[in-house]
Parts: sequence; C-alpha cells; structure tokens
Amino acid sequence: VQLVESGGGLVQPGGSLRLSCAASGSIIGINDMGWYRQAPGKQRELVARITSVPSTNYADSVKGRFTISRDNTEKTVYLQMNSLKPEDTAVYYCNANIWATGSSYQNYWGQGTLVTVSS
Repeated sequence: VQLVESGGGLVQPGGSLRLSCAASGSIIGINDMGWYRQAPGKQRELVARITSVPSTNYADSVKGRFTISRDNTEKTVYLQMNSLKPEDTAVYYCNANIWATGSSYQNYWGQGTLVTVSS
C-alpha cells in the first residue's frame, strides 16, 4: 500500500492550494483519512480528518479556511486550503486507515509534501 501526496508548493499569504493524496495497492477498504502537518521544530499535528461516513473534524487553527474531502472511487483524499497564513507553513502528511489484502486495518502515511506560505 502506498499513499502519494501532491499539490504542495510556495504560495503568498492569502492564497490557496489544494493537496491530493492517492492510495494504491491491494486495498479492500479505507476507513478514516486525514491530513497532518509538521512545522520546523514542532510536533506533528492533526489538520483535518474525514471518516468513511463521511464526517469531518478540523484543527481550530484551520476551521473556516481548510476543507477536507474524499473520493472513495479514486481512493483519494483532498485538502483545499484557502486564506493561507505564514503559520500554515509545514510539511503536510496524508494518513489513512486501510484494509489491505492479507492484513487487518492499519495506519499508513504518505511521504509528505511541503507547503510554504511566504511573500
């Protein structure tokens, strides 16, 4: 199983970016999917999470600015980030709870994609 992220980059304050994370491999089912981030010198923190229902939850710092969504057919989770601030600068990691062939549900992580918000 692999999670491959895309969509990071450099953006000015107030700008927008859309992150994508596609799961691939011998996947039978996917439960929760989410995005975490880690800024330099800080611990990794939850940004947003979406269940299979789906229901969502967000960190207080991104509520009203970020939107998480998923496409179950494409096994992909998205993070639309608007009104970006310099404090949103971090490496963003995709996470998913996946049932793969020959195993039970396990947590998987992507390799991370860098988001830099700067003028």
